[in-house]
Amino acid sequence: MPAVSWGLVVPVKRLALAKTRLSSYGDETRQALALAFALDVVAAALAASNVVEVVVVSDDVTARAALAGAGARVVADAPDAGLNPALEHGVAQLARGLGVATVSADLPALRPEDLDAALAAVPAGGRGFVVDISGTGTTLLAATAGTALAPAYGPGSRDVHLRSGAVELPGAPGLRLDVDTPEDFAVVDVTPVSVGLLTVSAGGNCRRDSSAAGSVHPSGPACPVPGGGGCSWSRRWRCPPSSTPRRLPARLRVG
Repeated sequence: MPAVSWGLVVPVKRLALAKTRLSSYGDETRQALALAFALDVVAAALAASNVVEVVVVSDDVTARAALAGAGARVVADAPDAGLNPALEHGVAQLARGLGVATVSADLPALRPEDLDAALAAVPAGGRGFVVDISGTGTTLLAATAGTALAPAYGPGSRDVHLRSGAVELPGAPGLRLDVDTPEDFAVVDVTPVSVGLLTVSAGGNCRRDSSAAGSVHPSGPACPVPGGGGCSWSRRWRCPPSSTPRRLPARLRVG
């Protein structure tokens, strides 16, 4: 059976309101991390074998510019009525004849093969979803061409999607590990380190530090560099904080 081609919708909240539970890293870094996560997701989606179109729905000026620069088609959140209407609006922008899916924008460990595997498991003529690491939410929802996506995100969305007839799909850790809190970083296994996080870390006032004592701390404005900007990630990076940030866990340090 030939592979299904997919269009993917990624909703991105206004950065000023995003990831508030990461505020202990400082407000500037919190927003930079939220954008880094979204850049990671878009990069993975664009690299997936069977994803042919990626639409980002966002009203944030900074996010819109960065994600368009990364290769996504960016549209405004015209309904401005919450997540589910935003997703329906994004789906309506996709080309006809594609399978349609939405994926969360806070999956820094997502890999293209994670998306390909999950989308390949969606039943013909049906819908499927991947549950988040907590077991109650949804990180991906997909419907084959001609089938309504019918998103029902919100508290307990896993059970809501299941009751609506969608089947639970196998999901790799990178597709389930949504990062909401500093503690979530402890279980994010990113090898190599998340491109989005490193892009932010390498921007602003960060400098390269070859000493073993160096650590990664994203700070300053988001500075997406297409293709990594030729930077080498084999060294450690140190960023002088603008406040008193938490130290990122070892798995998110370069070395």
